[in-house]
Amino acid sequence: MKSRESLIRLKRFQVEEKRRRLSQIETMIADFERMAGDLEREIRGEEERSGISDQTHFAYPTYARAAAQRRDNLRRSADELRAQLDDARGIFEEAFDELRKFEMLDDRDQAARERNEPQQQLARA
Repeated sequence: MKSRESLIRLKRFQVEEKRRRLSQIETMIADFERMAGDLEREIRGEEERSGISDQTHFAYPTYARAAAQRRDNLRRSADELRAQLDDARGIFEEAFDELRKFEMLDDRDQAARERNEPQQQLARA
């Protein structure tokens, strides 16, 4: 009985660990998207100041070009994290399902013990 309780505690810990990982990935995606949006606004502002929005123009602002590269890198990283998020979500769901199986098995055994307890008390009397 104790080993099952230990196993359930372990499974709960694993589920929480997976949930934290999901949360971390979601936070990172949101941060990357926010930073990419900030860079997009800075690029537009730099283009307005210089009066040049054509990135192929020889006088296109260097800062805007560098900011665009960083923005693109952030967006690419966010896309990669979305793929990781999908994988992590699947792993979380598997761990959660496994925990539920153990909990249901424990509940079933507990209910059986409770049903048998009055019969055992009668047998002792």
